[in-house]
Amino acid sequence: MRTLALTLSLLTAAACCAQDIPLTPFIVDHHARQDSPIDARFLLDAPAGKHGFITVRDGHLFTSDGQRFRIWGVNLSGWTKGSALLPPHKDAEVMANELARNGVNCVRFQFLDLPDVQQPRVDVPTTYTPAGLIDAKRNDTRSLDPEQLDRMDYLIAQLKQNGIYVDFNLNVGRVYKKGDGVEDYELIGNGKALTYFDPKIIELQREYAKQLLTHRNPYTNTDYAHEPAIAIVEILNENSVLEFWQRNWFRGKLIPGAPHYQLDLTPYHLKLLTSLYNQWLGKNRTALQIAALRKEAKVSPGNPVPVLQRQDFDNASQARFYTEAAFYTQLETGFLSEMRDYLKQDLGVKSLIIGSNDHTYFIPNQPLLRTLSKFDIVDQHVYWQHPAISGKRNTPMVNDPLHSIEVKLTRSNMLGKPFTNSEVNEPFPSDYGAEMIPLLAAYGAFQDWDGIIIYTFEAKLDGQWEPVIGDHFDISEDPVKMAQLPVGAMLFLRHDVDSARRTVERTYSAQQINETMRMSSDELPYWTPGFPLSIPLEHRSRIRCLDCEPTAKITDSPGNPIVSDTGQLKWFVSETTKQGEVTIDTPRSTALVGFVKDGDVGTSHLAADVSNQFCALTLSSLDGKPISTSSSLLLTTTGRVENTGQVWNERRTNSNVWGVAPTRIETIKGWLLLKQIEGAVGVDVTALDGATRPIATAHGRLLETGWEIPIGDVATTTYLIHVIR
Repeated sequence: MRTLALTLSLLTAAACCAQDIPLTPFIVDHHARQDSPIDARFLLDAPAGKHGFITVRDGHLFTSDGQRFRIWGVNLSGWTKGSALLPPHKDAEVMANELARNGVNCVRFQFLDLPDVQQPRVDVPTTYTPAGLIDAKRNDTRSLDPEQLDRMDYLIAQLKQNGIYVDFNLNVGRVYKKGDGVEDYELIGNGKALTYFDPKIIELQREYAKQLLTHRNPYTNTDYAHEPAIAIVEILNENSVLEFWQRNWFRGKLIPGAPHYQLDLTPYHLKLLTSLYNQWLGKNRTALQIAALRKEAKVSPGNPVPVLQRQDFDNASQARFYTEAAFYTQLETGFLSEMRDYLKQDLGVKSLIIGSNDHTYFIPNQPLLRTLSKFDIVDQHVYWQHPAISGKRNTPMVNDPLHSIEVKLTRSNMLGKPFTNSEVNEPFPSDYGAEMIPLLAAYGAFQDWDGIIIYTFEAKLDGQWEPVIGDHFDISEDPVKMAQLPVGAMLFLRHDVDSARRTVERTYSAQQINETMRMSSDELPYWTPGFPLSIPLEHRSRIRCLDCEPTAKITDSPGNPIVSDTGQLKWFVSETTKQGEVTIDTPRSTALVGFVKDGDVGTSHLAADVSNQFCALTLSSLDGKPISTSSSLLLTTTGRVENTGQVWNERRTNSNVWGVAPTRIETIKGWLLLKQIEGAVGVDVTALDGATRPIATAHGRLLETGWEIPIGDVATTTYLIHVIR
């Protein structure tokens, strides 16, 4: 009891200390920024598509000239008032240059299938939806607005010129109108799940894809089906019939005036789904098998077999449960395969295709992977403490390695398939958001992923750029995450972190996969009883096959710290304080992330003596040489960030008052020790502002153990270090 009380006391004290450190305004100024020595543009190979289309080879992405291709990207969307998914030409030029400077080589277009006007969101009255391509002046959603198309075309041309590829998301948030002819259009919202089986919605998806992908960009003189800068086309975003089934969204109670607790089907669509199921039974099951299903469902001969509700899963026979699972799997696979064939064969699309995404880690993913694995890339979405689904938010991920996003993101990695993570973030507000990018990039490189795309970068309308974090996900004005983007690019694109030396494979039988759907939630996120969640932090983790012989039990006895098999990554959690720290220790990049205050843990090139309880410190070579011989180094020192006037709620899990401009940062103060810097006769340290302009310079001091440099005399997140030899 005394130990628990002491731990709670220490944690409380640490939280109080972190909250008491004063914050200082720090403005990210995209329009004032020019090319600078800390740019990571050198990682990009401009123009995008210069070598042809991105291809798949040996389970990874490659350029057509045989070079490995990795994606370090951002989503483009616009939820904040004043944001623009498709900015004016002048801002498009600024945005493309800024993303390239920060090492971003791909953008994922979200919500292009929304109207071309900014509309208030019902759920968040102070924010607005992004302005998409759909012409809002019509009584249907079947025409694209020429002005918005022009903005998109110009932006894509600018991105391409800067070496930035595009991921097109076809169906994301389209909301139908009366003129579309969609049944119950006023009830179904964006029609999730219906995209798989409503004939009219399927027809409209094909029509939209044709309009978009056969459109010729006048600035590149190429239609998008044949544009090599379009790396990926995604058919659906976060959309699964199997998910609807498992989350009890096939109730058929979506009627006018009824409470809408979550998603659901209208009675019409439940009847349509049930009819399709019974047609499928007639083609895939014998009369005796169908009779047995009717008997179990207590319906008389000749009546349709109803679909199972979630509360009936546990009592359903294996025959009934597995039969219905097979139907939904074929429904998903069938639609996505037909849509892929339409894109490839009818429209001539040359880009790689993603079907949909593994996006809900609190339900099993193996059933969905039966479908997703049939496409060019397996893709996954994960957030650390998403504000819509997490109760106790604002806790540090470094304290909980086994449930980190790095572990969750390895559950869908498949042997022989490229893997991308096209939505990820540690949403604002959080006292610990500085941990996200360095850990994600480091472990992504270790797991040998093919892409990481952060959600989201929101360009603003002309004249409406404000230095404020406008919503939970926008990183465009976040001084911490913007400072870390080039760091992540070097860790991941340059692959400063080595890939794992050993791969731990697992396989699943058909019975195992089906039973995951009625398994206890205690088994999330892997839904593999007995699988040690420490494995992905030590070795490469992959699924070798589905519906095959199951893997024998895997065991592991991790130490503390949990050490990668390359020795470059170490995740330590204190036995006494329960506070975590991760070290990244490679020749060209190194980092200390977490509770680093005492300076007890360091790396080959970096040690810290700082007054801040929690921070992320990164050091990267800018000239491609090892840190030990590099003349130019990027140092980032990041901690908390808040908006001015921001007020936390009582639990410190979210904001009661969002706050206004300018954003403010916790300056990281103290001394850093640069170790094993060969042949140096001097070290100059230049602090940079939010446009990467110099604001102060200090000089390092040679000690017996290395070069000591002071940090925190001015408010900044970023330093340029020049080593004099």
